[in-house]
Amino acid sequence: MTPEKIVRRIIELFPRTPKDRDPFRVLIKTILSQRTRDENTDEASKRLFSRYKTVEDLAKASPEDLYDLIKPAGMYRQKAARIIEVSRKILKDFSGKVPDSLEDLTKLPGVGRKTANIVLWVSFKKPAIAVDTHVHRISNRLGLVKTKKPEETEVSLMKILPRSLWGPLNGSMVEFGRRICKPQSPKCSICPLKDECDYYHRFRASKSKENSPG
Repeated sequence: MTPEKIVRRIIELFPRTPKDRDPFRVLIKTILSQRTRDENTDEASKRLFSRYKTVEDLAKASPEDLYDLIKPAGMYRQKAARIIEVSRKILKDFSGKVPDSLEDLTKLPGVGRKTANIVLWVSFKKPAIAVDTHVHRISNRLGLVKTKKPEETEVSLMKILPRSLWGPLNGSMVEFGRRICKPQSPKCSICPLKDECDYYHRFRASKSKENSPG
């Protein structure tokens, strides 16, 4: 199976449609999502946006105002400071609107390529590959790429996949990674892609050697 067919299969089996496409909320939610679980991000986002509706509202707040609201997301002190910084930067330099280019998004404090690419795809429907730990791990396990850094994975995937798959890839690989291709103890036995997977074939080969006589 070609890399394109493998990725199409993942998107088909593990679809993930964004519930919210508002650029500012997507950006802030992505900041909140760092190193926490979806349910924690959802709870923190719900609490935050029930109090602060707009970029102007958040730009006027202080980090301490956000602590209790976003505590479910963890690392709430750092995230609160980052959210305020980003809000003020958007208001000051971009007339209160989230920019729609990678260059401008990555000018925002603490916003890297992954976060920027999520916003570009989810909010602006621009082809972009957001490479997080799931995408990096799964792409290498399957043998789609052979890379050491997420940035290298992004470049390699862009070379081998049609632009139409760039955006949907992240959400579907995240679902696949959480349910099947886990960081520790992946569920290879029930994986629908095990026959195409380099990691599975290496794992099976090593098990065969362990179980072989003498």
